[in-house]
Amino acid sequence: MNDIFYNISFFAQNLLNNVILSGDCVIDATVGNGNDTLFLAQKVGEKGKVYGFDVQLAAIQNTASLLEQHGLAEQVQLIHDGHQNMLKYVNRPVKAVMFNLGYLPQSDHKIITLPETTIEALRQSTQLLQTGGVITVIVYQGHSGGEREGEEVALFLKKLDSRKWDCLLWSFINRSPMAPYLYLIHKRGG
Repeated sequence: MNDIFYNISFFAQNLLNNVILSGDCVIDATVGNGNDTLFLAQKVGEKGKVYGFDVQLAAIQNTASLLEQHGLAEQVQLIHDGHQNMLKYVNRPVKAVMFNLGYLPQSDHKIITLPETTIEALRQSTQLLQTGGVITVIVYQGHSGGEREGEEVALFLKKLDSRKWDCLLWSFINRSPMAPYLYLIHKRGG
């Protein structure tokens, strides 16, 4: 089976492949172990900029190490702060924002993304996103709080003006109801 369809993170990256160009500014709202940050850094190239957020120092350190291994640390600013504070650090339009909700794999599963901070981060992401830009949100609902967070994200997205935003849901229909799913939010125009 092609991993692009099986692995939801690869699928999100594939959706952004033709959106992000060299020189763009983008955000990884939840750096985790750095896989999306690495992808974004490769896409924006030397002239681009990636802002990466995480509340866990281990996530920031893991991501910094991964970027160093690939020679991509220069175009990335890693920020040890919550994604709900992105407007404190990012003051220019962005082409894409990636979210992987839940917890950091191989770490304390009690430290999770929260509906309140995620919704605020999404609100700020919509303010920063340039016309034609895309936000991806992967929701992992198989942990405590994950289902509620997914419901809050859905409510937020349903309120976005359909004349300005396209909001799509990609999910497995033949897997566990707790399988992760992906929201894609596109700012229309451009």
